[in-house]
Amino acid sequence: MRPVYPFDDAVTARAVVDDRGVLVEWNEGARRLLGWTPGEVLGSPAAHLLAGDPRPDFPRERRWDGTLTLRHRDGRAVTVWVLANRRSPEEGGGLFLVTPLENDAPRDPDDPLSRIDLMQSPCATAVYDERLRLHGMNAAMAEVFGGMPAERLRGLRHSEIGGHRQSEDFERHMHRVLTTGREDDVRTYVPIGVDGRAHAWLARMSPVTDPQGRVRGVCVAVHDFTEQYQARERLQLVNEASVRIGTTLDVTRTAQELADVCVPALADFGGVDLLDTAAYDNKSSTGPPPMPVALRRAAHTSITPGTPEAVLAVGRTEVYPATSPQGASLVTQHSVVLSEETGDLDKWLSWDPVRSLRVRELGVHSTMSVPIRARGVTLGVAVFVRFERPGSFTPDDVLLAEEVTAHAAVCIDNAQRYSRERETALALQRSLLPRTLPRTAAVEAASRYLPAVRGGTGGDWFDVIPLSGMRVALVVGDVFGRGVQASAIMGSLRTAVRTLADIDLAPEELLTHLDDVVARMSAGGEDGPGEISASCLYAVYDPISRRCTLARAGHPSPVLLPPDGPPRRVELPWGPPLGVGGLPFESVELVLPEDSVLAFFTDGLLEGRERDVDTGHRLLCEALAARSGSLEETCDHILRTLLPADGAYDDAALLLARTRGLPSSQVATWEVPTDPSLVAPVRRQVVEQLGVWGLDEAAFTTELVVSELVTNALRYGTPPIRLRLIHNGTHLICEVYDTTHAAPHLRRAKTWDEGGRGLLLVAQLTRRWGSRQTTEGKTIWAELSLRDEG
Repeated sequence: MRPVYPFDDAVTARAVVDDRGVLVEWNEGARRLLGWTPGEVLGSPAAHLLAGDPRPDFPRERRWDGTLTLRHRDGRAVTVWVLANRRSPEEGGGLFLVTPLENDAPRDPDDPLSRIDLMQSPCATAVYDERLRLHGMNAAMAEVFGGMPAERLRGLRHSEIGGHRQSEDFERHMHRVLTTGREDDVRTYVPIGVDGRAHAWLARMSPVTDPQGRVRGVCVAVHDFTEQYQARERLQLVNEASVRIGTTLDVTRTAQELADVCVPALADFGGVDLLDTAAYDNKSSTGPPPMPVALRRAAHTSITPGTPEAVLAVGRTEVYPATSPQGASLVTQHSVVLSEETGDLDKWLSWDPVRSLRVRELGVHSTMSVPIRARGVTLGVAVFVRFERPGSFTPDDVLLAEEVTAHAAVCIDNAQRYSRERETALALQRSLLPRTLPRTAAVEAASRYLPAVRGGTGGDWFDVIPLSGMRVALVVGDVFGRGVQASAIMGSLRTAVRTLADIDLAPEELLTHLDDVVARMSAGGEDGPGEISASCLYAVYDPISRRCTLARAGHPSPVLLPPDGPPRRVELPWGPPLGVGGLPFESVELVLPEDSVLAFFTDGLLEGRERDVDTGHRLLCEALAARSGSLEETCDHILRTLLPADGAYDDAALLLARTRGLPSSQVATWEVPTDPSLVAPVRRQVVEQLGVWGLDEAAFTTELVVSELVTNALRYGTPPIRLRLIHNGTHLICEVYDTTHAAPHLRRAKTWDEGGRGLLLVAQLTRRWGSRQTTEGKTIWAELSLRDEG
């Protein structure tokens, strides 16, 4: 270590030996003492300078002092007292060795430095001369320097006695007092003594003057305020923990925050092991867990980059017996501290040879296991280890670790509760959302749903519902709120939409009925879900007419990508969110060319923390315009474009539908005369059309169904009456339209009844049947399967 001020470099013999035992520094004082020049000794083993045998082996302590017999350049032996300080890796490592050369010089009784009476002062006091070399000190200061007497240290600089960088800073303040003649106060926190424990010191530095007022030295009085300093440090660490721990509801991140706060402020290594919920039921963990216990490493950190001290990787699980420090702390529900000072470290680590070997390799001298408990529930254990930091864990360290861990335990418990609720909500939501979209002749569809990475899951949903007449309903909605309740409400609304769609209501009428459903759910009583609000977009597409009718209730309008133009937002009349009540909904009808793409979505896809809805619309249109390949690939491209890499901040649902058209050659329509005697020609035309389509095998059944439906319309309906056949390759649909709004229904005919069996026969001959209302009347339809479904 080089002196701060080199005006008397030859007064002290100094040398530095690196960790390999090689001399790397050699000053002028060392040359005066032994005669060797730097060029003759630097780079060679320091052991070559030792005379006598055996050669000393310096212990691992930070400080050592003793007498060494050294070999002079002229061959004679020189016995000197040497002070050795082991330097930290940050200071270059190795040993810093020093010995004074002029500590036995006679003292002038008139020297102002000698006239200062220090021996009776209870305050640790030392006097340094004009060269900042120790002139004298009292017994209290000798204790500060590790109990070494003044006779040994006289003539050394403070930086040479301390042997660390903080001592150099301290010496700079002394030089300022020496040159300015003004007092100075210094606070420092340095390791003191053989054990290397750090102490906090308040030093008052005063100039020493002669009768003429000239500064002849510096008097230093120090006061140990370690307890106050450590109390302030502990309070600062607790305050820091309250800010840094629990920033998210992620269990792993919270555990990592606990480890990061405690290292290096409290320990050199910190690990957080949580109970393995797969092997241990956390609901019954109010008491000690059964032994042995499975713990999963949730996080760890170290003062060493890469954390090589970790025996277990993050995410791995290990079983700990009751004889391990972790198991003992969980069984007793108290912190367990082990150290070399008490001699119990090796005994407690004997259960794991791998850990025991790692402890010896790293030089671990103290470890502490703190149980992680919150709200009476055991969550895991935090482990703290010291190997570079001197001194074992003190009772104050234990209290500090327990306080910080207690705060982290509440945050971890909150994160686990949130995770369980989130997993439940996600499982419920996935069970309520369609696992696969139905294949229809009207549209090709693809969808995506991404739950929010932060906050509870929402109530976003989408659906594709086949309707009669080859039509299809496209739905997307969003329940306002989060958690299991929002998912449950979403499931109820999705069921309600499917039920209302089954009776073929127009979009605006369906939203009106759905609004009534939400209002009744909100007014369900004290045990009901309370105020409910949701948005919904409902669209019906007819592949025959290529018309799409849309209506919305507080939901974003879809984006349309025509086959021959850029994407654009579909302008729809605004409708209030579901649950407001009393306001009407309006629909819009569009004619869509075949191969048009409609994009339905929830607001979580467009909105973001750093962008507005308009920017989101622009990005969505750009992603749609750049489409290539299938709708599945387009969905993925849209999500990559609009959502951040670390996940969405809100639930996001996306539904893409590419329209298809049914050729006119697959549709046949006839006007049915009101005279029942003229129905037979219509039946013959139906049979002929089936022949054109190559469906002769279905002619008999189809003729019966057509006869019954037409006869029913002639008997109970009003003209005009139309018959339409639709053929899509797998199914044949028969539709009969009339201008009466009365819906048909099945009834059980009695033995003597002449009628009443037509619709019952239709129900038995077809795959399904029903009726739907139109603005002018109603349509009765029946669907026949053209392939064997058994």
